[in-house]
Amino acid sequence: MGDNGRDVVMECPLKYSLYGVDGSLAAEGEAVAHLSEETLDLLPSFGEALLFTFREIIDLDASDYRLNLVLSSGERLTLFHLGHRYDDFCRELSRLRNEMMIRDLLMKENLVESGFKARYVHLDDAGREVRADGEIRLYETALVVVPEGADIMRLPYSYISSVREEDYMLTVTVEDGGEFVFSHLGPRLDHLRKSLSAVMNELALATQHRLNELVPAVGPSAIRRAAGLLKDGRAARRSDLELISPDLWTGLEKNLETMGLAEKYGFLKSLSQPDRACIGFKRGLLGDLTGEYVWFLVPIYDADPDQPGNAVAMEAVSGDGTGRATYFFRITGRRSYREAQGLDYLHREADAFIRTVNRCMLAINFRREPIYFTEQRLMEPRYAHYRVAVEKIPELKTLRDHFIGRVLHPSSQQWQRDVIDLLRFNVSARDDSCRWQRSGAGAAQQSPK
Repeated sequence: MGDNGRDVVMECPLKYSLYGVDGSLAAEGEAVAHLSEETLDLLPSFGEALLFTFREIIDLDASDYRLNLVLSSGERLTLFHLGHRYDDFCRELSRLRNEMMIRDLLMKENLVESGFKARYVHLDDAGREVRADGEIRLYETALVVVPEGADIMRLPYSYISSVREEDYMLTVTVEDGGEFVFSHLGPRLDHLRKSLSAVMNELALATQHRLNELVPAVGPSAIRRAAGLLKDGRAARRSDLELISPDLWTGLEKNLETMGLAEKYGFLKSLSQPDRACIGFKRGLLGDLTGEYVWFLVPIYDADPDQPGNAVAMEAVSGDGTGRATYFFRITGRRSYREAQGLDYLHREADAFIRTVNRCMLAINFRREPIYFTEQRLMEPRYAHYRVAVEKIPELKTLRDHFIGRVLHPSSQQWQRDVIDLLRFNVSARDDSCRWQRSGAGAAQQSPK
């Protein structure tokens, strides 16, 4: 137990240099470093003790027996002269920071398998290559890569398009995410392959079982094909499902009725491009792996830019019909929308953006608070984990950048009035950064993000 009351996981004597935002030397000397579950503490022999939370470490680089930390404040901390404990200290600091990051980056769910130490190469769609050592973990809905000295990556199983084993390596190809090649797994390679296959098969079968329950009139062949479009959490477009079987979409729409969404869905559909609406379902949202959520995305736009629109409406409700708000996201820039040339352009933009929203929601495990919280709200101490998520998850940044506002469900009539108010605000506003807020009288207010 350290002097500050926190359990010390590791301690190590070292030297340190702390540099200010302007690059000037702010402090230096010898100290004992304490690593606890959440902080790095520097305890000089004489002088002020320094505490650094893992949340404020936005980047770390270990090279030439020096550990360089970039802090969220703009300061830089360099640790050196760690002696023979350098490698152990780097690994432990990285591990503790990663554990906190897993919680903060909205990845926490039931763990299936862990401890797969590997070397990996990630080649993204832009041709950029990253090489590192790390750990592979299998959670219920995603494979998580925990690198040493780099940011964590979460790969939802529903976006893994192929897995192949060759030359003692496992190659995982991710839709819109490039390719991961895992090697140096030793005897655990075969176990990883089997475990990954098992968890992905389990999710695929769960989707087919649920579709059988939701649309029992649809034949088994159609169910199997539709399951590929509705993998855990993915929403499928009406026109795509109807190509498989017209009964698929009508059956899913009827389930929205049983969940108390008929009126809201019907109203949004009346404003929308109905062939491009999407419906999906997912178990285990918000960390509750026993529940089930049904969600839909409805694109609302028109060839006349003065009509209420340029938005995708999103609703997600649990099996008992509980849903607190409808969320709206801007499809394209407000100026681009006003200057759009015809519906064909808007169809393409809307289709692409709906795919983006779907991928982004899966990346954040369907958490919604970090989407709509203002910058001021994020600064509250109890939401420090959301601040890290906003900074580290590009998909969350995308959702926040496109977020227009959310309409609560006080009553059906008020909800409809607020939806129209929000959509009118969205086509009249000029600044993409403006959000809609309902005033006491129901009129829109512009609010900075």
